[in-house]
Amino acid sequence: MKIETHTLNNTNIAEIISDDEIIKTTDDGLDLLGNLYYQGFDKIIVHEKNITPDFFDLKTGIAGEILQKFSTYRVRLAIVGDFSKYQSKSLKDFIFESNKVGQIYFLPSLSEGLERFSK
Repeated sequence: MKIETHTLNNTNIAEIISDDEIIKTTDDGLDLLGNLYYQGFDKIIVHEKNITPDFFDLKTGIAGEILQKFSTYRVRLAIVGDFSKYQSKSLKDFIFESNKVGQIYFLPSLSEGLERFSK
């Protein structure tokens, strides 16, 4: 895993780069949050390919637990990737509501993630 730092408007944004799944469990997500928060990042970009598919099955509770912690610590998160492969109506509603609130984003590209964080 590599952390790429993007700086926009004097704010550092961590982009997680890996060829592997880095978030397989709730604990993995919480460890990532803690490690990056400790390093001074309050905006994080993770690629959808680096997250277990179970995250996107809302019945598992993984997404809810992880995203609640990000919200509690006021760390903004952008998950970037292609979400069209997930057909669940509840997930689509969840993504829509998350994008509307503005703490957690599900976006198609890194550039859109950086653009959201620059505001």
